[in-house]
Amino acid sequence: MILTRTVKNRRWALAAGAATTAAVLLSGCSGGGTTSSGSGSSDSINYALPANFTPNWILPVGTAAHLNTNNSSISQSLWEPLIAYDGSTGKVGWNKDNSLATAADFAKDSKSVTITLGDRHWSDGEQITSRDVQFWFNLVKANKEDWASYSPGKAPDNWTALKIVDDTHFTITFDKAYNTQWMLANELSMIRPMPQHVWDKTSDAGEVSDLDLTPAGAKKVWTYLNTAAKKISGYATDPLWKTVSGPYTIKSFSTAGKVQLLANAKYDGGGKANIKTVNLLPFTTTDAEENALRAGTVDYGYINATNLSQEASFTAKGYTLKPWAGWAITYMPYNFNNPTMGPVFKQLYARQAIQMSVDQATLSKVIYNGTAVPTYGPVPQGQTSSFISPAQKDNPYPFSTAKAKKLLTDHGWTEQNGTMVCTDAGSGDDQCGAGVDKGTKFQMQVLSQSGSTVTDNLMSALQSSFAKSGIGFGIKTAPVNSVLSQAGQCEAGDAGCKWQLSFFGSAGSWYFPAYPSGDALFATGGGSNFGSYSNPAADKLISKTTTDSSDAAMQEYSEALAKDLPVIWLPEPDYQVSVVKSGLGGFAQDSLANFHPAMWKWTKK
Repeated sequence: MILTRTVKNRRWALAAGAATTAAVLLSGCSGGGTTSSGSGSSDSINYALPANFTPNWILPVGTAAHLNTNNSSISQSLWEPLIAYDGSTGKVGWNKDNSLATAADFAKDSKSVTITLGDRHWSDGEQITSRDVQFWFNLVKANKEDWASYSPGKAPDNWTALKIVDDTHFTITFDKAYNTQWMLANELSMIRPMPQHVWDKTSDAGEVSDLDLTPAGAKKVWTYLNTAAKKISGYATDPLWKTVSGPYTIKSFSTAGKVQLLANAKYDGGGKANIKTVNLLPFTTTDAEENALRAGTVDYGYINATNLSQEASFTAKGYTLKPWAGWAITYMPYNFNNPTMGPVFKQLYARQAIQMSVDQATLSKVIYNGTAVPTYGPVPQGQTSSFISPAQKDNPYPFSTAKAKKLLTDHGWTEQNGTMVCTDAGSGDDQCGAGVDKGTKFQMQVLSQSGSTVTDNLMSALQSSFAKSGIGFGIKTAPVNSVLSQAGQCEAGDAGCKWQLSFFGSAGSWYFPAYPSGDALFATGGGSNFGSYSNPAADKLISKTTTDSSDAAMQEYSEALAKDLPVIWLPEPDYQVSVVKSGLGGFAQDSLANFHPAMWKWTKK
């Protein structure tokens, strides 16, 4: 599961069970609905949804209240994206088998793209055409403030026009030249063609027309579709949801979260379902998940990395364990505007001393049982890519509490009773820095996710390591939603600006789309720039990554932020460790954290 806090088309991802407990995170069944040996059929599969996850949305346009990668995975099985990006083949890229488009031809000036649709049909037999893309485009344009993926200045603002060429070709014009790789992977991949001939109306009994062609009409259609989508109990019966383009249809969908997908017999794309019936099973507790997995009532489940020592007990029951690595980074945001520690955090040498006090190699080995990779900068390091710079790979600030302590003493700090204190205030090269008052203690405070032993252990390890550098590190805990809600942008005088550091949990990672640009995270004023980091030089590099198609642009950005330390970089743990029934294959774990049931198949059962 991923619980997402999506802001400006990005998301914080809390892997299975991270927000509830760090006890054994095993997938199983919450009671009833399965046999004693998984699905018991080569035509079906029981897939374990993590504890306390309830699917609640299938409309191919998301709103803020329904942001969840599992919802998206279900929806994309019903209505395929125009351009599907995923890592389910083992490498992040355009998955044309499960896309409605077959080609995207950018103009030489990179200011427009002409897209070709395949010879595809809706499940009712009607052809999928450019008009269906225009329908989505018009609804999103007219209702962008309610669309969860909206970011001012980005799509759809930077799409100035959509022109239909013919039934299978259309052109989207941009407001300027863009990096084509970024535009394709991060923006055009959000387009979800919808059946205009069925949905372009304002009531169940209403007549379908071209209402979307005016902003007023598009708003009315948007309201109708979103209202219908809130009626979860009608997902399997409402005629509105019967017309699909994807490899599956909805057979049943309970308000308790149990979902049954049935292969779409009319599907004519390249990603046809291999397994006829997919049972997505909900759970109320992680204990129930564990019991079901041990009983063999699920075919696809999860364990936490801390339970890898129990691998033999699962392999003995016919399972294999498959780590699920994510296209993500993990870090702890600073609040640069905190009135007490903000001036300290703004000093690069202080951030360097903090980073030098983080022993990522040991944390990965001890806390995560070897299932984490280091994060030394803003680009994911768990998979090979051309985006990461040599400087980030090589770790600009290797672990050394001795060097961290010397860095502080060289800048006007003196250790007193185990904690560094600013004794030489001023802005000189050997002083504490602008805004840091004499007598300031290097004492940081973090609000961290509660209820997770893994997270508690990580915070304790950091506290011990920081202490060796003379850096105090106080720890408070709260439910993850509380941690998320406190970590907002603020000004020093604001009542809500008292937070210094936030940590969203040991599995609270930032999952990128295919192109890992940092416009939301680290650009000045970025929607998810929680700590108000601001660096004009970084802003220029971030902007360049969205307009310059060369790998050099991303590598320059990678190097700059690896060195400037906008946050505390921490180990990136695997999204989760999957426990898969032997004989189930046909897929790789999608590092974008989606699941793709059409790819699953039984090689033996």
